Amino acid sequence: MTFNEKVIALRQHHEELLTRKNEPMPWGNGIYEKYKYPILTAEHTPLEWKYDFSEKDNPYLMQRIITNAVLNAGAIKLNGRYLLVCRVEGADRKSFFAVAESPNGIDQWRFWDEPVTMPDNDNPATNIYDMRITQHEDGWIYGVFCAERHDDSQPDNLSAATATAGIARTKDLKIWERLPDLKSKSQQRNVVLHPEFVDGKYAFYTRPQDGFIDTGSGGGIGWGLCDDITHAEVKDEKIIYERKYHTITEVKNGEGPHPIKTDKGWLHLAHGVRATACGLRYVLYMYMTALDDPTVVIARPGGFFLVPEGSEYIGDVMNVAFSNGWIKDDDGRVLIYYATADTRMHVAVSSVERLIDYCINTPEDGLITSASVETIKKLIRKNINNND
Repeated sequence: MTFNEKVIALRQHHEELLTRKNEPMPWGNGIYEKYKYPILTAEHTPLEWKYDFSEKDNPYLMQRIITNAVLNAGAIKLNGRYLLVCRVEGADRKSFFAVAESPNGIDQWRFWDEPVTMPDNDNPATNIYDMRITQHEDGWIYGVFCAERHDDSQPDNLSAATATAGIARTKDLKIWERLPDLKSKSQQRNVVLHPEFVDGKYAFYTRPQDGFIDTGSGGGIGWGLCDDITHAEVKDEKIIYERKYHTITEVKNGEGPHPIKTDKGWLHLAHGVRATACGLRYVLYMYMTALDDPTVVIARPGGFFLVPEGSEYIGDVMNVAFSNGWIKDDDGRVLIYYATADTRMHVAVSSVERLIDYCINTPEDGLITSASVETIKKLIRKNINNND
Protein backbone atom coordinates (compact mmCIF):
# COMPACT_ATOMS: atom_id res chain seq x y z
CA MET A 1 0.00 0.00 0.00
CA THR A 2 1.40 3.39 -0.94
CA PHE A 3 1.68 6.25 1.55
CA ASN A 4 -1.30 8.06 0.02
CA GLU A 5 -3.36 4.86 0.08
CA LYS A 6 -2.54 4.43 3.77
CA VAL A 7 -3.65 8.01 4.45
CA ILE A 8 -6.93 7.50 2.59
CA ALA A 9 -7.64 4.27 4.51
CA LEU A 10 -6.78 5.94 7.82
CA ARG A 11 -9.11 8.87 7.18
CA GLN A 12 -11.90 6.55 6.07
CA HIS A 13 -11.56 4.46 9.23
CA HIS A 14 -11.62 7.60 11.38
CA GLU A 15 -14.67 9.00 9.60
CA GLU A 16 -16.54 5.72 10.10
CA LEU A 17 -15.87 5.99 13.81
CA LEU A 18 -17.04 9.61 14.03
CA THR A 19 -20.25 8.97 12.11
CA ARG A 20 -21.19 5.67 13.79
CA LYS A 21 -24.75 5.69 15.10
CA ASN A 22 -25.10 5.02 18.81
CA GLU A 23 -27.98 3.05 20.28
CA PRO A 24 -29.41 2.57 23.77
CA MET A 25 -28.63 -0.61 25.65
CA PRO A 26 -31.63 -2.88 26.37
CA TRP A 27 -32.77 -3.91 29.83
CA GLY A 28 -31.57 -1.01 31.90
CA ASN A 29 -32.63 -0.06 35.41
CA GLY A 30 -35.43 2.34 34.45
CA ILE A 31 -33.57 5.32 35.91
CA TYR A 32 -31.53 6.04 32.79
CA GLU A 33 -30.50 4.44 29.51
CA LYS A 34 -26.85 3.78 28.82
CA TYR A 35 -25.63 3.68 25.24
CA LYS A 36 -23.79 0.88 23.45
CA TYR A 37 -20.66 2.72 22.36
CA PRO A 38 -18.40 5.17 24.18
CA ILE A 39 -19.02 8.61 22.74
CA LEU A 40 -15.41 9.82 22.86
CA THR A 41 -12.13 7.91 23.04
CA ALA A 42 -8.49 8.56 22.23
CA GLU A 43 -9.26 7.28 18.74
CA HIS A 44 -11.80 10.09 18.21
CA THR A 45 -9.21 12.86 18.48
CA PRO A 46 -8.35 14.56 15.18
CA LEU A 47 -5.75 12.81 13.04
CA GLU A 48 -3.95 16.14 12.56
CA TRP A 49 -3.17 16.15 16.28
CA LYS A 50 -1.32 12.85 16.00
CA TYR A 51 0.11 12.34 12.52
CA ASP A 52 2.61 14.20 10.39
CA PHE A 53 1.10 13.74 6.94
CA SER A 54 4.32 14.60 5.13
CA GLU A 55 5.57 11.48 3.39
CA LYS A 56 9.09 12.93 3.41
CA ASP A 57 9.12 13.52 7.18
CA ASN A 58 6.96 10.55 8.23
CA PRO A 59 7.36 7.82 5.59
CA TYR A 60 6.01 5.07 7.91
CA LEU A 61 2.89 7.10 8.82
CA MET A 62 3.61 6.81 12.53
CA GLN A 63 1.70 8.65 15.23
CA ARG A 64 4.13 11.39 16.25
CA ILE A 65 2.00 12.49 19.21
CA ILE A 66 0.03 9.74 20.92
CA THR A 67 -3.31 10.37 22.63
CA ASN A 68 -3.90 8.10 25.61
CA ALA A 69 -7.40 8.93 26.85
CA VAL A 70 -10.42 11.24 26.65
CA LEU A 71 -12.24 11.57 29.96
CA ASN A 72 -13.93 13.71 32.62
CA ALA A 73 -15.66 16.28 30.42
CA GLY A 74 -17.55 19.37 31.47
CA ALA A 75 -20.75 19.91 29.49
CA ILE A 76 -22.86 22.77 28.22
CA LYS A 77 -25.56 23.39 25.62
CA LEU A 78 -24.68 26.66 23.91
CA ASN A 79 -26.60 28.19 21.01
CA GLY A 80 -28.31 24.86 20.38
CA ARG A 81 -25.03 22.94 20.26
CA TYR A 82 -24.07 20.12 22.63
CA LEU A 83 -20.51 20.78 23.76
CA LEU A 84 -18.11 18.84 25.95
CA VAL A 85 -14.92 20.35 27.34
CA CYS A 86 -12.94 17.15 27.57
CA ARG A 87 -9.83 16.24 29.47
CA VAL A 88 -7.51 14.79 26.84
CA GLU A 89 -4.45 12.98 28.14
CA GLY A 90 -1.36 12.37 26.06
CA ALA A 91 1.19 9.59 26.29
CA ASP A 92 3.34 12.07 28.26
CA ARG A 93 0.70 12.09 31.07
CA LYS A 94 -0.07 15.77 30.47
CA SER A 95 -3.74 16.62 30.23
CA PHE A 96 -5.27 19.48 28.27
CA PHE A 97 -8.75 20.67 27.42
CA ALA A 98 -10.43 20.21 24.05
CA VAL A 99 -13.99 20.92 22.95
CA ALA A 100 -16.06 18.27 21.18
CA GLU A 101 -19.41 19.02 19.54
CA SER A 102 -22.47 16.90 18.70
CA PRO A 103 -25.71 17.78 16.90
CA ASN A 104 -27.81 15.62 19.25
CA GLY A 105 -25.75 15.04 22.41
CA ILE A 106 -25.52 11.30 21.74
CA ASP A 107 -23.27 10.62 18.75
CA GLN A 108 -21.47 12.23 15.77
CA TRP A 109 -19.05 13.93 18.13
CA ARG A 110 -16.23 15.91 16.54
CA PHE A 111 -13.46 17.84 18.23
CA TRP A 112 -12.88 21.43 17.30
CA ASP A 113 -9.79 21.99 15.15
CA GLU A 114 -7.43 22.86 18.01
CA PRO A 115 -7.24 22.17 21.73
CA VAL A 116 -8.12 24.92 24.20
CA THR A 117 -5.36 27.44 24.85
CA MET A 118 -5.68 27.93 28.59
CA PRO A 119 -3.61 30.88 29.83
CA ASP A 120 -1.32 30.30 32.79
CA ASN A 121 -1.53 32.46 35.86
CA ASP A 122 1.41 33.71 37.93
CA ASN A 123 2.14 30.17 39.14
CA PRO A 124 1.95 27.87 36.08
CA ALA A 125 0.50 24.44 36.77
CA THR A 126 2.23 21.27 35.62
CA ASN A 127 -1.11 19.67 34.76
CA ILE A 128 -4.73 20.84 34.52
CA TYR A 129 -7.82 18.66 34.23
CA ASP A 130 -11.46 17.82 35.08
CA MET A 131 -13.21 21.08 34.23
CA ARG A 132 -16.70 21.81 35.53
CA ILE A 133 -18.60 24.23 33.28
CA THR A 134 -21.09 26.67 34.82
CA GLN A 135 -23.13 29.20 32.87
CA HIS A 136 -23.54 31.70 35.67
CA GLU A 137 -26.27 34.26 36.05
CA ASP A 138 -23.60 36.99 35.94
CA GLY A 139 -23.37 36.36 32.16
CA TRP A 140 -20.04 34.50 32.07
CA ILE A 141 -19.33 30.83 31.43
CA TYR A 142 -16.90 29.62 34.08
CA GLY A 143 -14.58 26.65 34.03
CA VAL A 144 -13.35 25.39 37.38
CA PHE A 145 -10.67 22.70 37.21
CA CYS A 146 -7.84 21.06 39.10
CA ALA A 147 -4.44 22.76 38.80
CA GLU A 148 -1.71 20.35 39.87
CA ARG A 149 1.84 21.32 40.82
CA HIS A 150 4.79 19.60 42.44
CA ASP A 151 4.91 19.92 46.21
CA ASP A 152 8.19 21.76 46.59
CA SER A 153 8.17 21.17 50.34
CA GLN A 154 9.16 17.59 49.45
CA PRO A 155 11.95 18.15 46.88
CA ASP A 156 13.11 14.52 46.90
CA ASN A 157 9.62 13.05 46.39
CA LEU A 158 8.78 13.30 42.70
CA SER A 159 5.26 11.97 43.35
CA ALA A 160 4.39 14.68 45.86
CA ALA A 161 1.86 17.16 44.48
CA THR A 162 -0.48 19.94 45.47
CA ALA A 163 -3.95 20.63 44.10
CA THR A 164 -5.84 23.89 43.83
CA ALA A 165 -8.99 24.91 41.97
CA GLY A 166 -8.12 26.82 38.81
CA ILE A 167 -10.73 29.26 37.51
CA ALA A 168 -11.21 30.65 34.02
CA ARG A 169 -14.10 32.31 32.22
CA THR A 170 -15.25 32.68 28.64
CA LYS A 171 -18.17 33.66 26.45
CA ASP A 172 -17.68 31.08 23.69
CA LEU A 173 -15.34 28.32 24.96
CA LYS A 174 -12.72 29.61 22.51
CA ILE A 175 -11.12 32.61 24.23
CA TRP A 176 -10.50 32.08 27.95
CA GLU A 177 -9.59 34.58 30.65
CA ARG A 178 -7.61 32.95 33.43
CA LEU A 179 -8.40 34.13 36.95
CA PRO A 180 -6.38 33.50 40.13
CA ASP A 181 -6.79 30.05 41.67
CA LEU A 182 -9.33 29.66 44.46
CA LYS A 183 -7.86 30.26 47.89
CA SER A 184 -9.00 28.07 50.76
CA LYS A 185 -7.61 26.56 53.94
CA SER A 186 -7.00 23.15 52.38
CA GLN A 187 -6.13 21.55 49.07
CA GLN A 188 -8.98 21.27 46.56
CA ARG A 189 -9.24 18.83 43.64
CA ASN A 190 -12.98 18.95 42.95
CA VAL A 191 -14.62 22.37 43.10
CA VAL A 192 -17.89 23.36 41.40
CA LEU A 193 -19.40 26.81 40.95
CA HIS A 194 -23.11 27.12 41.75
CA PRO A 195 -24.98 28.70 38.79
CA GLU A 196 -26.71 31.42 40.82
CA PHE A 197 -25.71 34.05 43.34
CA VAL A 198 -26.47 33.15 46.94
CA ASP A 199 -26.97 36.13 49.22
CA GLY A 200 -25.33 38.20 46.51
CA LYS A 201 -22.18 36.07 46.56
CA TYR A 202 -20.57 33.41 44.40
CA ALA A 203 -21.05 29.94 45.88
CA PHE A 204 -18.72 26.98 45.54
CA TYR A 205 -19.09 23.29 46.27
CA THR A 206 -15.72 22.10 47.55
CA ARG A 207 -14.00 18.87 48.52
CA PRO A 208 -11.48 19.85 51.20
CA GLN A 209 -8.59 17.45 51.73
CA ASP A 210 -5.37 17.43 53.69
CA GLY A 211 -3.19 16.29 50.80
CA PHE A 212 -3.21 15.68 47.07
CA ILE A 213 -4.45 12.09 47.53
CA ASP A 214 -5.47 11.79 51.16
CA THR A 215 -8.75 13.34 52.18
CA GLY A 216 -7.65 13.24 55.81
CA SER A 217 -9.86 15.48 57.91
CA GLY A 218 -11.89 16.57 54.87
CA GLY A 219 -15.44 15.72 55.75
CA GLY A 220 -17.17 15.47 52.36
CA ILE A 221 -18.85 17.95 50.03
CA GLY A 222 -18.28 21.44 51.34
CA TRP A 223 -19.91 24.80 50.68
CA GLY A 224 -18.39 28.25 50.75
CA LEU A 225 -19.17 31.76 49.57
CA CYS A 226 -16.95 34.48 48.15
CA ASP A 227 -17.53 38.11 47.24
CA ASP A 228 -15.29 38.46 44.18
CA ILE A 229 -14.68 35.61 41.77
CA THR A 230 -11.80 37.49 40.16
CA HIS A 231 -9.97 37.02 43.47
CA ALA A 232 -11.89 34.04 44.82
CA GLU A 233 -11.33 33.04 48.40
CA VAL A 234 -13.43 30.73 50.56
CA LYS A 235 -12.67 31.54 54.17
CA ASP A 236 -15.40 29.45 55.75
CA GLU A 237 -16.47 26.01 54.51
CA LYS A 238 -19.26 23.91 55.91
CA ILE A 239 -19.90 20.29 55.01
CA ILE A 240 -23.32 19.77 53.42
CA TYR A 241 -22.94 16.07 52.56
CA GLU A 242 -20.64 14.18 54.89
CA ARG A 243 -18.54 11.07 54.41
CA LYS A 244 -19.61 7.99 56.40
CA TYR A 245 -18.02 4.70 57.37
CA HIS A 246 -18.84 1.62 55.24
CA THR A 247 -20.70 3.56 52.58
CA ILE A 248 -19.89 4.55 49.01
CA THR A 249 -18.44 7.83 50.34
CA GLU A 250 -16.21 6.58 53.13
CA VAL A 251 -12.90 7.64 51.48
CA LYS A 252 -13.88 10.60 49.30
CA ASN A 253 -17.05 12.50 48.53
CA GLY A 254 -17.21 15.20 45.86
CA GLU A 255 -19.66 17.13 43.70
CA GLY A 256 -19.84 16.25 40.02
CA PRO A 257 -21.24 18.93 37.67
CA HIS A 258 -23.15 21.92 39.00
CA PRO A 259 -26.67 21.00 40.18
CA ILE A 260 -29.77 21.23 37.99
CA LYS A 261 -32.56 23.51 39.19
CA THR A 262 -36.05 21.99 39.25
CA ASP A 263 -39.36 22.98 40.81
CA LYS A 264 -38.81 20.34 43.51
CA GLY A 265 -35.24 21.33 44.43
CA TRP A 266 -31.68 21.17 43.17
CA LEU A 267 -30.64 17.85 41.59
CA HIS A 268 -27.06 16.90 42.38
CA LEU A 269 -24.80 14.32 40.77
CA ALA A 270 -21.72 13.44 42.81
CA HIS A 271 -18.97 10.86 43.15
CA GLY A 272 -18.22 8.65 46.11
CA VAL A 273 -15.10 6.62 46.76
CA ARG A 274 -14.53 3.61 48.97
CA ALA A 275 -11.58 1.32 49.53
CA THR A 276 -11.60 -2.28 48.27
CA ALA A 277 -9.11 -5.13 48.20
CA CYS A 278 -8.13 -4.13 44.63
CA GLY A 279 -7.95 -0.38 45.20
CA LEU A 280 -10.33 2.56 45.24
CA ARG A 281 -13.80 2.23 43.71
CA TYR A 282 -15.33 5.41 42.24
CA VAL A 283 -19.11 5.46 41.75
CA LEU A 284 -21.72 8.11 41.03
CA TYR A 285 -24.62 8.94 43.31
CA MET A 286 -27.36 11.56 43.53
CA TYR A 287 -29.00 13.78 46.12
CA MET A 288 -31.28 16.83 46.24
CA THR A 289 -31.11 20.12 48.11
CA ALA A 290 -33.74 22.75 48.89
CA LEU A 291 -34.51 25.44 46.33
CA ASP A 292 -34.33 28.24 48.87
CA ASP A 293 -31.16 26.91 50.51
CA PRO A 294 -28.83 24.71 48.43
CA THR A 295 -26.98 23.66 51.59
CA VAL A 296 -29.98 21.76 52.98
CA VAL A 297 -30.18 18.16 51.74
CA ILE A 298 -33.82 17.11 51.23
CA ALA A 299 -33.31 13.70 49.59
CA ARG A 300 -30.43 11.25 49.73
CA PRO A 301 -31.15 7.97 47.92
CA GLY A 302 -29.00 5.19 49.33
CA GLY A 303 -26.16 3.55 47.46
CA PHE A 304 -24.76 4.20 44.01
CA PHE A 305 -26.58 5.65 41.02
CA LEU A 306 -24.18 4.57 38.26
CA VAL A 307 -21.15 2.26 38.20
CA PRO A 308 -18.87 0.79 35.54
CA GLU A 309 -20.37 -2.27 33.88
CA GLY A 310 -18.84 -4.83 31.54
CA SER A 311 -16.11 -3.32 29.40
CA GLU A 312 -16.54 0.02 31.19
CA TYR A 313 -14.66 -1.51 34.12
CA ILE A 314 -11.43 -1.96 32.13
CA GLY A 315 -8.94 0.80 31.38
CA ASP A 316 -6.10 2.88 32.76
CA VAL A 317 -7.60 3.06 36.26
CA MET A 318 -9.95 0.14 36.83
CA ASN A 319 -13.30 0.35 38.59
CA VAL A 320 -13.89 4.08 38.14
CA ALA A 321 -16.99 6.00 37.08
CA PHE A 322 -16.68 9.78 37.17
CA SER A 323 -18.84 12.65 35.96
CA ASN A 324 -18.35 16.39 35.89
CA GLY A 325 -20.83 17.22 33.12
CA TRP A 326 -24.52 16.91 32.33
CA ILE A 327 -27.01 18.84 30.20
CA LYS A 328 -30.72 19.48 30.76
CA ASP A 329 -32.70 20.05 27.58
CA ASP A 330 -35.76 22.32 27.43
CA ASP A 331 -38.01 19.25 27.17
CA GLY A 332 -36.64 17.83 30.44
CA ARG A 333 -34.25 15.32 28.90
CA VAL A 334 -31.04 14.99 30.91
CA LEU A 335 -27.82 13.86 29.24
CA ILE A 336 -25.39 12.46 31.79
CA TYR A 337 -21.80 12.38 30.56
CA TYR A 338 -19.52 10.05 32.47
CA ALA A 339 -16.06 8.57 32.08
CA THR A 340 -15.02 5.03 32.93
CA ALA A 341 -11.65 3.70 34.03
CA ASP A 342 -10.10 7.14 33.37
CA THR A 343 -10.07 6.16 29.70
CA ARG A 344 -13.21 7.08 27.70
CA MET A 345 -16.46 9.06 27.72
CA HIS A 346 -20.03 7.67 27.72
CA VAL A 347 -23.54 9.07 27.83
CA ALA A 348 -26.61 7.98 29.78
CA VAL A 349 -30.03 9.56 29.19
CA SER A 350 -32.75 10.24 31.74
CA SER A 351 -35.20 13.05 32.49
CA VAL A 352 -35.77 15.58 35.23
CA GLU A 353 -38.98 13.79 36.24
CA ARG A 354 -37.28 10.39 36.50
CA LEU A 355 -34.32 11.75 38.46
CA ILE A 356 -36.58 13.55 40.93
CA ASP A 357 -38.61 10.37 41.37
CA TYR A 358 -35.40 8.40 41.91
CA CYS A 359 -34.10 10.82 44.52
CA ILE A 360 -37.32 11.23 46.47
CA ASN A 361 -38.56 7.63 46.41
CA THR A 362 -35.36 5.60 46.71
CA PRO A 363 -34.78 4.53 50.32
CA GLU A 364 -31.87 6.05 52.19
CA ASP A 365 -28.90 3.99 53.31
CA GLY A 366 -29.79 2.64 56.74
CA LEU A 367 -26.05 2.34 57.50
CA ILE A 368 -26.28 -1.16 59.02
CA THR A 369 -27.09 -4.59 57.57
CA SER A 370 -30.30 -5.10 59.53
CA ALA A 371 -31.70 -1.82 58.23
CA SER A 372 -30.92 -2.85 54.64
CA VAL A 373 -32.73 -6.14 55.14
CA GLU A 374 -35.76 -4.42 56.63
CA THR A 375 -35.91 -2.04 53.65
CA ILE A 376 -36.00 -5.00 51.25
CA LYS A 377 -38.62 -6.83 53.33
CA LYS A 378 -40.80 -3.73 53.37
CA LEU A 379 -40.76 -3.66 49.56
CA ILE A 380 -41.54 -7.38 49.42
CA ARG A 381 -44.56 -6.94 51.71
CA LYS A 382 -45.79 -4.03 49.62
CA ASN A 383 -45.60 -6.10 46.43
CA ILE A 384 -47.40 -9.00 48.10
CA ASN A 385 -50.18 -6.70 49.26
CA ASN A 386 -50.46 -5.19 45.78
CA ASN A 387 -50.96 -8.70 44.35
CA ASP A 388 -53.76 -9.58 46.77
